[in-house]
Amino acid sequence: MWLQARMYFLIALMFAIVYAMVIVIARYAGVTNFYVYAVIASVMLIIQYLIGPKIIEWTMKIKYVSQSEAPELHSMVTEMAEKAGIPKPRVAISEMGLPNAFAFGRTKKDGRVCVTRGIMNLLTKKELKAVIGHEISHLKNRDVAVITLLSVIPMICWHLAWSFMFSGRRDRGNAALIGIAAFVLYFVTNLLVLYGSRIREYYADKGAVELGNEPHELASALYKLVYGSATASKAELKAAEGCRAFFANDPAHAGTDIKELKALDKDMSGTLDKYELAELKHRDIKLGTGDKVMELFTTHPNMLKRIKHLSHLQN
Repeated sequence: MWLQARMYFLIALMFAIVYAMVIVIARYAGVTNFYVYAVIASVMLIIQYLIGPKIIEWTMKIKYVSQSEAPELHSMVTEMAEKAGIPKPRVAISEMGLPNAFAFGRTKKDGRVCVTRGIMNLLTKKELKAVIGHEISHLKNRDVAVITLLSVIPMICWHLAWSFMFSGRRDRGNAALIGIAAFVLYFVTNLLVLYGSRIREYYADKGAVELGNEPHELASALYKLVYGSATASKAELKAAEGCRAFFANDPAHAGTDIKELKALDKDMSGTLDKYELAELKHRDIKLGTGDKVMELFTTHPNMLKRIKHLSHLQN
C-alpha cells in the first residue's frame, strides 16, 4: 500500500505544480501563452501515444510469435495474465543478445510482452516466469500510461523556460524570472518523473510475487540480467539505449550493480537462492553518497535496494 500511496502522492504533487504554473503565468504573461504550450505538449503526447508501440517495435526489431512458434513462452504469458486478471498480451521476441524483457502498449487490451533471445538463453523456466510476471504487472498497474502522462509536465516547463528567458518582451525582468522558475520546475518535475519510474519497478516486483512467483526466483533473474548486461558489448548496449526505461533492469548501470550483487552470491553459483535472499533481509543496506545521487537520475532503483525489497516479500 505504501508504494501505491507514494505514486498517488506523486501524481497529486505534479498536478499541483501545474496548477501553480497556470496561476503564475496567468498573472504575469496571460493565460493564452500557457494554453499554446499545453496544446503543443498534448499533441506531442497524443502522437507518442499513437505511434509509441511502433517505434519500440522498430527500435528493438521485435517479431510477434505464435503459440506454435514459442509454446513455452506463450504458456507463461497466459498463466501470468490469467492470474493478473488482464487480457493476454501479444507475445514477441527480439533477437537481441542483451538479456532483458519489457512490456508496452497503449491499454491493457493492447498490451505486448517482449523478451530478448538473450534472456531466454540465460534464465531458468522459473526465473523467466518471474520476469514475465513483473512485466505483466506493469500492464496490470497501467504505470506506463501514468509515467507517459507525467512526462508531459517537464516538457511544458522546458518550453516555457526557453520561451520566457529569450522572449524579448518589454517586461524582460518578469519574463526572465518566470523563465528561471520554469527551468527550476523542469529540473524538479523531471526528478519526480524518474522517482515515479523507480517506484513502479518496486510495484511490479511485488506484483510478480503476488502472481505466485518466488521472490528469490525474481532476485536471481535480476542478478543474471545484471551480469549479462555487464558483460555485453558496447554495440549491444548502444542498440538498446532508447528502450532502457522499459527494461526489467537498466543495462547502463550493470557494471556498478554487479560489484554490489556479487557479495550476495555466497556459493558463487551465479544465482541467488532463497537462503541467500533471506540473509539479506536481516542486513542493513548502506549506499554511498555517490550511489544515492546517481540513483536520483535513473529510471530504475539501485539494484541492491531492489533485491533487499524482494527479501521482505519472502516468507
